[in-house]
Amino acid sequence: MVCLGNICRSPLAEGILRHQLAISGIDCSVESAGTNGIHIGESPHKLSQKIAMIHRIDISKQKCTQFKATDINKFNKVYVMDNDNYTEVQRISGKLWNPQKVSLLLDLSFPGKNKEVPDPWYGKEKDYVEVFDLIQQACTILVERIRTQQAL
Repeated sequence: MVCLGNICRSPLAEGILRHQLAISGIDCSVESAGTNGIHIGESPHKLSQKIAMIHRIDISKQKCTQFKATDINKFNKVYVMDNDNYTEVQRISGKLWNPQKVSLLLDLSFPGKNKEVPDPWYGKEKDYVEVFDLIQQACTILVERIRTQQAL
């Protein structure tokens, strides 16, 4: 899960997906990162933590990291929060770039709509709630797809 700073959206996505996978009994590795290094080592934004905790998801121990070129090969799939993140992941990946591995997260919920997860950084709590709901919907679809693939 990738966003700009790995402080608001992608930590929520990591936490939500891990939570849903655990409930479903699916063992998968989930990580998040940012395309810039401004917040490396920091915990997620207080409002991201608060909204996650309301849903009994603790993301407080996550630490911000930066996306690296080798991450494109480390993971089966890389979900980005917006088109700028997509472009940056492509740039950072360089020669390792594989467009088959990278998608907008909300393509799961809104196929073909090019819908982005809005960045709530300068917003209010309600903006973080909206982001949580969008990410949760996409992660629910992703978990169902993983469950279906594992059943095959």
